[in-house]
Amino acid sequence: MGSAARRGRAAPAARDCLPVLLLFCLLLRTCEPKAANAFRPNILLIMADDLGIGDLGCYGNKTLRTPNIDQLAEEGVRLTQHLAAAPLCTPSRAAFLTGRHSFRSGMEASNGYRALQWNAGSGGLPENETTFARILQQRGYATGLIGKWHQGVNCASRADHCHHPLNHGFDYFYGMPFTLTNDCDPGRPPEVDAGLRAQLWVYTQCLALGILTVAAGKTCGLISVSRTAVAGMAGLLFLFFISWYSSFGFVRRWNCILMRNHDVTEQPMVLENTASLMLKEAVSYIERHKHGPFLLFLSLLHVHIPLVTTRAFLGKSQHGLYGDNVEEMDWLVGGKGMAGWEGGIRVPGIFRWPGVLPAGRVIDEPTSLMDVFPTVVQLAGCEVPQDRVIDGHSLVPLLQGTETHSAHEFLFHYCGQHLHAARWHQKNSGSVWKIHYMTPQFHPEGAGACYGRGICPCSGEGVTHHRPPLLFDLSRDPSEARPLTPDSEPLYHAVMARVGAAVSEHQQTLRPVPQQFSMSNIVWKPWLQPCCGNFPFCSCHEDGDGIPRMPAL
Repeated sequence: MGSAARRGRAAPAARDCLPVLLLFCLLLRTCEPKAANAFRPNILLIMADDLGIGDLGCYGNKTLRTPNIDQLAEEGVRLTQHLAAAPLCTPSRAAFLTGRHSFRSGMEASNGYRALQWNAGSGGLPENETTFARILQQRGYATGLIGKWHQGVNCASRADHCHHPLNHGFDYFYGMPFTLTNDCDPGRPPEVDAGLRAQLWVYTQCLALGILTVAAGKTCGLISVSRTAVAGMAGLLFLFFISWYSSFGFVRRWNCILMRNHDVTEQPMVLENTASLMLKEAVSYIERHKHGPFLLFLSLLHVHIPLVTTRAFLGKSQHGLYGDNVEEMDWLVGGKGMAGWEGGIRVPGIFRWPGVLPAGRVIDEPTSLMDVFPTVVQLAGCEVPQDRVIDGHSLVPLLQGTETHSAHEFLFHYCGQHLHAARWHQKNSGSVWKIHYMTPQFHPEGAGACYGRGICPCSGEGVTHHRPPLLFDLSRDPSEARPLTPDSEPLYHAVMARVGAAVSEHQQTLRPVPQQFSMSNIVWKPWLQPCCGNFPFCSCHEDGDGIPRMPAL
């Protein structure tokens, strides 16, 4: 299969913590409307990382077993053109929580880092952003988050928790403030700041070679330098090496932690136990609040690398460790960075509300993860904020069938702060036009994703600027395999002009904001590090009674 044909397919090895599965009002009979609480249903949102649209049985996969999710699709509404708001996790989650493109809150990168790197960085979702949890909390909802956050923790001190879920409308949090990385598994190669580590190692080797050259010159009488000076240089090199090597050696202990509300409960976390802990917490939360109203956001760690899977599911699928992880994720319920290509942003979306939403309905209209914000707010009987741009639209009319077309006429696909593509849903014709202004250069050449780089770049030498832009009709070519030309498409110039005008209008809404991924916000700061026990050897685990225990000395 050629590379162009692969672009429309999900590529598990090439996605980075992209939130790709949304299940709404699921598994809960308490979602059924009651007379006294008709406009305040209990709401359960389930999100999974790095799950491709072709990985579920209800989306056509015949080899992976996902019976629980498939049943939810049969009993609810399935979206076929559901789109992530960004190709990476931190910005996409920010957009999901706020209903706004992530660059509006500074949760997107202009260059360099494109996701938060440390629990002890100072960047994160700004306090002045409004999440759907905050609005529902003000409406009287109990609001819980169980699982992954990855929106930051602290700003200026270890305990200010300015970016913490409890400061963004959630009144209960249990889970991982960061995200899963290879560093969380002692047997995996390093991932966090792997590029910087490689540079520091090169610098160390160059400095060591320089010192050895000086020492050799001293021994041969070619250089007049004291032994004390050589020894001093060697000592400084050793301190340099120890300082950066030891800090990165603590990545697992500093980033891979679990918290309950404001307290660290497990540091470092035991990956093999995490799935069952999350399930236990979710069931407990639902049982405590089942009489409602409540909002629970269950943010799964599946199916993100390092794909840690419990023994019961290892080797059970036909697709190796990734397949095992998908099937375990399905049990819990009952792409990476490909910029604007469909394989990197089109994701599964399932909504279930017994007695309200029609069972087995399929919607082929363009929708976005940003639509969850206004949808949840409307269901709770609230109004979306009027003091800011909200990019999402409520899905309630579409889901209930009172509207046949999506409220999105245009959707804009960003990679970092760079507009890579735009989509026009031409409602009168049913066509879905997609224009690519720039695309990442897949690596290795001819591949369908950036396997050689890990994450596709957003700008610079790693992208191709298309002049003229690439045009596709997704209604006829969902895999984006056949670019249209003026000769092959009579509407080519009209479509280009219409989408270009929409892009110009959209860009008029952009405003400068503080950048949360700036170097000063991204770097690790020891005074911001969440820690139980003695810093830097932070260590604790939680006993069955829910009380954190320090290890015996």
